[in-house]
Amino acid sequence: MPAKPMKSDEHPFGALAPRDAHKRGLHRTMTLGGEYATRNYTVKHLQDLKGKTILTETMPFTTREAVAAEEAGIDTLKVKFDPANPADAIAMRKAAPHTFMTFCIGLTKIATADEAVRAGYIAMEAGADGIMCQWGPKLIRAVSDAGIPVEAHAGLVPRLSTWTGGLRAVGKTIEEAMWIFEQIKSFEEAGAWAVEVEVVPAQLLAEISKRTRLVTSSIGAGSGGDIQFMFAEDILGCHAPPYPRHTKQYRNLYAMEQAIQVERVNGFRDYIDDVKSGTFPGPQHIVNAPEGLINQFLSAVDGNGVE
Repeated sequence: MPAKPMKSDEHPFGALAPRDAHKRGLHRTMTLGGEYATRNYTVKHLQDLKGKTILTETMPFTTREAVAAEEAGIDTLKVKFDPANPADAIAMRKAAPHTFMTFCIGLTKIATADEAVRAGYIAMEAGADGIMCQWGPKLIRAVSDAGIPVEAHAGLVPRLSTWTGGLRAVGKTIEEAMWIFEQIKSFEEAGAWAVEVEVVPAQLLAEISKRTRLVTSSIGAGSGGDIQFMFAEDILGCHAPPYPRHTKQYRNLYAMEQAIQVERVNGFRDYIDDVKSGTFPGPQHIVNAPEGLINQFLSAVDGNGVE
């Protein structure tokens, strides 16, 4: 069987990425896991862009969303990652092979520095360009020392929100503002390269971002960060209201899905009605027996055929 021709942007597994990748706005690289790849950005490119432009970021929850995000030109992606079950994240990586992608490791997935490093390596071997965590400086330092690009999380950290008064904005007092700033500086000193800052006053993030080397990803924290982050399900309107205040719905896929569901139900109802009324199957849906076959069959089975 002849070999299937490769598309122009494909290259054999394990092969050096094409030298003309730059013509498509891509950079040749090798992942920490040891595979050649082409990406729209590397960590260094993102660091070099700090303070010069605002990039876009989203978290897709399906491979279709990942494909669409890359095709649309979203700059960076975040995906959920479980070290014990990496298949979903690997599928996302394959769906958007050229977009800088951070694998987000759940807070409770690891408990020690060694586990953090091992989880980071598993993520990198699965194709991540870096990891994101909600850990403290000690674990961040261990992961960074292992050569793994790590993004921290500051401001409102939903899973830790009991310590900041629940799901609310953080940083509206001088004490909280200083705590956020000192926390981000501690992440910087621990070796993080970026930090997601969630639901803090917009003006506060703008000032903090000027005072840290970390690339800042803003979610609900205004446009003063280096990256603007919003979940794909919020951008696309995938769920029913109410929506988080800091989000904007650019499509209403929820309403479309509801309309499709109505069509599903009505389709099944129409099918039921047709079966009960004898309308389905109709003459066009069946195979007719050749002339004489049924008489032959009846004669053979119980001798009741008619000559």
